[in-house]
Amino acid sequence: MDPTTTAPTPTPSSYLHSSTFFSPPLHLQRKRAPLLLPQATKDRKRKHASPPLDPTAKQALSRILTTEAAVLRVGRRAAAAMANANSKRRLWPRAVLEALDEAIAHGRWEAALQIFALLRNQVWYKPRSQTYARLITLLGKCGRAKEANEIFHFMHSEGFKPTIDVYTSLAGAYGRAGLLQEAFQIMDEMKTVLQSRPDEYTYTVLINACVRLKRFDHIPRLLEEMTYVGVESNIVTYNSIIDGYGKAGLLEDMECFLRNMLEEAKCMPDLYTMNSVLWSFGNKGKIDEMERWYDEFQLMGIEPDVQTLNILIKSYGNFHAYRKMISVLSYMNKRFFTPTVVTYNSIIECFGRNGQIEKMEYYFRLMKIKGTKPNSMTYCSLVNAYRKAGMLYKISGVMRQTENTDVALDTPFFNCVINAFGKAGEVEIMEEMFSLMKEKGCKPDTITFETMIQVYDSCGMVEAAYSLRMKTKEMGNKLLE
Repeated sequence: MDPTTTAPTPTPSSYLHSSTFFSPPLHLQRKRAPLLLPQATKDRKRKHASPPLDPTAKQALSRILTTEAAVLRVGRRAAAAMANANSKRRLWPRAVLEALDEAIAHGRWEAALQIFALLRNQVWYKPRSQTYARLITLLGKCGRAKEANEIFHFMHSEGFKPTIDVYTSLAGAYGRAGLLQEAFQIMDEMKTVLQSRPDEYTYTVLINACVRLKRFDHIPRLLEEMTYVGVESNIVTYNSIIDGYGKAGLLEDMECFLRNMLEEAKCMPDLYTMNSVLWSFGNKGKIDEMERWYDEFQLMGIEPDVQTLNILIKSYGNFHAYRKMISVLSYMNKRFFTPTVVTYNSIIECFGRNGQIEKMEYYFRLMKIKGTKPNSMTYCSLVNAYRKAGMLYKISGVMRQTENTDVALDTPFFNCVINAFGKAGEVEIMEEMFSLMKEKGCKPDTITFETMIQVYDSCGMVEAAYSLRMKTKEMGNKLLE
């Protein structure tokens, strides 16, 4: 068999229905070094000889720890735990539970299901609602609503009655998967089975799902139901709704909801509220409204942070209010706020976009003098500005700077460089940048291929364009479809 061939991927439900576990792909199966134990002295060697290890038990846990690189730090602990294990039904509880915690913390849902299957097979295992809730929450965040539902039904098969936390986690999983109707059905089932009202966290999860899916029509009903059953809304709930209205561009609804919150005086806005409102108005160019609300929040005693000031700088820069943008930077220095890379990136991008190369370069130098390390986005702004100004020779200087730093270049940066040289007709340099991109481990995306094909077509290089299209299809790249 070809050593690069991988084993077929099992269905997720198979992790749950058996006590044996899927063997990882061959290229992931690594021979583990034998466990070295300290040698006993001759007098005590026979008396305290360790029992032989069960190879099947060790293999079961070893596969879990290897698959998906789920538990990077558990290997040693698990190996030590296996020294005291007589069978895979008698693993050391701490090793298995810590492995499960690590898998959940790192978002490795497949490994978590494997470890959970091993956990259910232990003689000391007793179902806990917290374990089910955490697993369902993880599966929801990973978009695995089907597997979350299977975990939920396992609780019933084990005679374990789900708690409010479990129902809430499942509702959240459905909400993240876009299954809003199923999320509401779970809440109705919870009311019937538990004969108790949902808590504020349950309502917040449902409201977040409505906001994420832009189903704002459900929000008034949920808020009325909360009031009816005596569950008070907290600032987290209000902030979620305000942020959702703002990101959807529904500024009037956002402002109306905010004013109602202030009139009811149940919850006072906080810094997160302030930043959401300012970003929403600034993103739409409503500078006057943004400034008005900034003053109102300050009258409420809410002081800005660096993120607030970055929002102001970005908003002013996007709509050519350069003096106000620089005045915010001066305010930061006077109030001992340390400008971040986001601060300088906004200013550099603003001046570069508008062709003010000297000012852009001034703040780029100031950024480095102040000890703020440029990132890939910084260099993207420089490349785009030089391209628009027809200063390709300075793009080569940017490339040399990146070689002398440890900045992590990414696909968007190389897309900018490829686009700059390609549109200038420098096809050979464009191809060199494409090769460098792959050498740096950056995976080309649809923008990369479309840019290069467009350049080839515009230069009459029909064969090169056709060849690139064929290569993308051979690689199984469906991004151009």
